[in-house]
Amino acid sequence: MSAGAPAVPASHAGSSASASVSTHVLDTATGRPAEGVAVELSARSGADGTWTVCGTSVTDADGRCRGLPPPPRGTTHVRLRFDVGPYAARGNAGREAFFPEVAVAFAVAPGEHHHVPLLLSPFGYSVYRGS
Repeated sequence: MSAGAPAVPASHAGSSASASVSTHVLDTATGRPAEGVAVELSARSGADGTWTVCGTSVTDADGRCRGLPPPPRGTTHVRLRFDVGPYAARGNAGREAFFPEVAVAFAVAPGEHHHVPLLLSPFGYSVYRGS
């Protein structure tokens, strides 16, 4: 390493480091965090690999999902499945949600953190890679 070059953190060095994933859910119709949304994290290795459920969690009062495990080493793709139907029904006089679930699959890189928030409304949703 040359003088003055920044050191590469161990968590980002090489392909042996695992990726990490986090998410949160915001209800854009109310302008508030979406509490009580069940989230399932699945992972696969390779574009044609089989999805394996790694863990589940539920969003807290801040809309954050704090209990998701890191995907296993060698993971190339992650899928977050949000069970938004029950949440939407609570705020919609018990009527069935137009989108009962939202599944978001994305590529992950070893050693990188991937924050993928869900912005939810009654008839639409949006996701993006956050920080």
